[in-house]
Amino acid sequence: MNRLKLRRLFALAAALTIGVPLAACGEKEEPTAASDAPPQQEKLTLMLDYFPNADHAGIYAAQATGEYAKAGLDVEIEAPPDRSAPLKLLQAGRADLAISYEPDLLLARDKETPLVSVGALVQVPLTSLMALGDGTVKDVDDLEGKTVATGGIPYHSAYLKTIVKDVGIDPDSVKEVNVGFNLTQAMLSGRADASLGSFWNYEGTDLKLRGRDPVILRIDQLGVPTYNELIFVSARKALDQEGSNKIRRFLLATARGHQKLRENPEVGVNALLKADPGLEKELQSAVVKTTTPLFFPDDEEHSFGWQDPKEWDVYGNWMYENDLLEERPDGSAAMTNEFLPGEGLDPGTAGFE
Repeated sequence: MNRLKLRRLFALAAALTIGVPLAACGEKEEPTAASDAPPQQEKLTLMLDYFPNADHAGIYAAQATGEYAKAGLDVEIEAPPDRSAPLKLLQAGRADLAISYEPDLLLARDKETPLVSVGALVQVPLTSLMALGDGTVKDVDDLEGKTVATGGIPYHSAYLKTIVKDVGIDPDSVKEVNVGFNLTQAMLSGRADASLGSFWNYEGTDLKLRGRDPVILRIDQLGVPTYNELIFVSARKALDQEGSNKIRRFLLATARGHQKLRENPEVGVNALLKADPGLEKELQSAVVKTTTPLFFPDDEEHSFGWQDPKEWDVYGNWMYENDLLEERPDGSAAMTNEFLPGEGLDPGTAGFE
């Protein structure tokens, strides 16, 4: 860990004692510990975006190593009944935080749902265009006249159109077939020549372990603006109340969990297998190794969870221009870095709405 990050984490060590209130939203002071007594445990429910997997390894590492308990939090990690549920459950008050996707949050806010991203879990897009190594698709130029499997998500269809138009292919010449979440199976069975929607860190690694030598093309390298694949989302009203104290402590403890994951990946892998014994250790270990660097910003001046407001604006405008949103969004107002480790010390980070 670089020195700047260490200084930020040490400066916030007192935030792990809940007996002293943290600064309210918009204030720029951090507390100091008033007591060495163990903090009282406060319940926090985190709704995952999907079943427990390597994308959540740092969260489970934080839980397994006691970082949440040190922060005075009793964190309950829940898996949603389906992919569309996390933001709905959050809005209904069934969770304190939800892991979701940047485009999904912008879609929800387009319907005036008062939700805000308080941190990025995965810093870059994981969504990819993928094909089997022994197939006929080796690059985007090969998609003309081919069949591409998608999950029926509107913005994935927009990704596909953007990608093929960028290389001069008529989008109507590419057949899109909705296969739900069976993207890998659609390729293995020959139903599709390629897929768009698989995560390059997860399904890509799985296919490599199967010896299928996949062709993996990351969408942010194919004309789609970059964005944060996975984010922590809060109800807007929770950030104006004492609940923001809880969110700040959660993010600090989660940052420490991810640092422990980086130092010892087995901590996160073993915790995942305990949460879901049905997971394959070889696959989870390989995906954790691939994914761990993506949990941290490339810019070492910023803390775990950092979000770039300019990137949010560019991606939000892309969604609007591709008819995914009814109103042109203020992307930077959909997120805040105010509650990240050390970021509350910096002015001008609380411009969210």
